[in-house]
Amino acid sequence: MSAENLPLPDYDHLPMGSLQHRIRSLTRDELAQVLDYERGHNDRPQVVELLNRRMAELEAGAEPAPGAQDDEDPVELGRSSGGSPVDPGGSPEPIHPPRHGVQGPGKPKGNRAR
Repeated sequence: MSAENLPLPDYDHLPMGSLQHRIRSLTRDELAQVLDYERGHNDRPQVVELLNRRMAELEAGAEPAPGAQDDEDPVELGRSSGGSPVDPGGSPEPIHPPRHGVQGPGKPKGNRAR
């Protein structure tokens, strides 16, 4: 079996966190395909354990989550969908402490002459 025949597009390039979420929409048969492929190709212990846990959930009566596997995930592609919600105008002014040995403003001591 090749990676192109798997129900998860670009399976070999999916990070573990994304794989964990994407397998939730797979049926038992689709998950079995992915598990067989993983055991025959990469055989990564963490991935095999993750797939086995999901298989046990499905066998215990869990239902596949709705969703399509061909949608691009902006997190995986390294880009966000809407840019940063933070406005740089709201940043505080930088604080520059005085250099070593330079007296900064402060309270005068009571015993000093003014």
